Amino acid sequence: MDKFLIVGLGNPGPEYHETRHNAGWMVVDRLAEELGATFADKRYGFVAETSIKGRKLFLLKPTTYMNLSGNAVRYWLEKENIATERLLVVVDELALPLGKMRLKGSGSNGGHNGLGHIQQLIGQKYARLRIGIGNEFNRGGQVDYVLGKFPAEEREILNPLMDNAVACIKSFVLAGIDITMNQFNKK
Repeated sequence: MDKFLIVGLGNPGPEYHETRHNAGWMVVDRLAEELGATFADKRYGFVAETSIKGRKLFLLKPTTYMNLSGNAVRYWLEKENIATERLLVVVDELALPLGKMRLKGSGSNGGHNGLGHIQQLIGQKYARLRIGIGNEFNRGGQVDYVLGKFPAEEREILNPLMDNAVACIKSFVLAGIDITMNQFNKK
C-alpha cells in the first residue's frame, strides 16, 4: 500500500490554537475531520492514520514547536518508511495574500523556521503547500500578527481556502504533484 505523510506545521498549546501561524495544523485538522480520522498523542506529535482509495495517510501535527519541526518529520518518515516524494508539508505563508495558496514540489524555506529545520534534516526535495495568511501588519509587528487569531472577516475567506487546501492534498495523494500543481496553482 502506498503511504504518505501529510504534515501541518504549527505550535502546540491553547495560546496558539487557530492562530495564523497554525494554519498548517488547521488544514490537517480539516482533512482529518473530512476523512473521519482521529489524532492520538504520539512521539513528536499528534498523529492520525487514515486512507484514501487504497493509499495510507499519516497525518502529523508536530508538537516540537515550529523551529524544531524537522525532528518530527524525519522521525515519522523513517518510522513508517515513507519516501520524501510522498511527504507534503502544509505551512502558513506571509508572502501570499489571505485566501491564496501555492503548492510546490521543492524549493527554499522562504525564511520560514519550520521549513528551514525540515530542510536541514531531510533536504529541499519535498512538497509544500503554502497557505496565504497575508501580511497586514505594521513594521515590527510580524510576531504579533502571525501569533494572532484570525478575526471573523478573515475566517470568511479562510474557510473556503481550507476546503480548497483539503482538495489539493487529496489530489496530491491520488494524482501526484505535477497534475495537482497545474490544477490548484491556477486558482
